[in-house]
Amino acid sequence: MTSTAAIRELLVAGHSNGYIVRTLGVSHVRVRNIRTELGLAVHKPGPTPAGSPEDRFWRLAQFTDDGHLLWPTEDKQVRTGHGGRRHSVLRVAFRIRHRREPVGQVNTDCGKRGCVHPDHVADRPMRQQYAAIFGTAA
Repeated sequence: MTSTAAIRELLVAGHSNGYIVRTLGVSHVRVRNIRTELGLAVHKPGPTPAGSPEDRFWRLAQFTDDGHLLWPTEDKQVRTGHGGRRHSVLRVAFRIRHRREPVGQVNTDCGKRGCVHPDHVADRPMRQQYAAIFGTAA
């Protein structure tokens, strides 16, 4: 993923310019210009509400230099609110990318251990379709 795409994803997820600059190591000017292109209002400092599992996913997932996203803890769950409901990180990533609930187990298909990037996950029907086309298990 290009840094421009990563900046766009984080802006749409509601992150501040400063957070994006620190996380991705890009310039403030670049983030500000992309925010303007997207027509997004300037992020206002202050407490951020717990939000949806998808919001929490984007706040916690960490970009790598090679285009993957890693989860910061061994516990692969997204929790909403204080003591809130738990959501599988891979299932949340799948919903972000495909805008539907996954069927069966969700696995990473990029080969990078621990990757939770929404573009790198597949559910059971997707893996079965891959196997039918290419004749191997994904």
